[in-house]
Amino acid sequence: MTRLGSLRTPRLLLRPFTDDDLPVVIGLQSARETHPHESTPPTPEEARAQFDSWRRHWADHGFGYVAVELAEARTVIGVGGLQSTELDGESVLNLYYRFRPEVWGHGYAPEMATALLDWAARELPEKPVVIVTNVRNTAARRVAEKLAFSEYRRDLYRGAPAVYYRKDPREAG
Repeated sequence: MTRLGSLRTPRLLLRPFTDDDLPVVIGLQSARETHPHESTPPTPEEARAQFDSWRRHWADHGFGYVAVELAEARTVIGVGGLQSTELDGESVLNLYYRFRPEVWGHGYAPEMATALLDWAARELPEKPVVIVTNVRNTAARRVAEKLAFSEYRRDLYRGAPAVYYRKDPREAG
């Protein structure tokens, strides 16, 4: 099984979740302001279920979504990472990111994603990486484009218009 430990970037520490992260993740995932392009954010109960499923993914696969900390401050500013999923009958890695609004615009999402894409290129080169985001989420779409993902379709995702991006992990960086 492929294992991901903690990763360091120039400004960030990307690490597996601990039990202590649950309140931060619930707050981040269930906050209205972190979901400006969705009709409703998850409830705290749904956010806890997400957290539990993320931890199960780690147990099953040895990698997954991570807590994103400012390395110097040791403060969690977001969540993100890669998870295995099936999309249109194909096994892919979903790249996900959600950050606190006060850190938006500082380049943390591309910095986090680049480190994880580099890891995927080494450890899981056979799996394409996808990003699925709301068509109105221009910030997330800019991140996908900065990371050299290619838009390959537009369709509904969980009932909302979405843009689907794809990248071969061998094209990391």
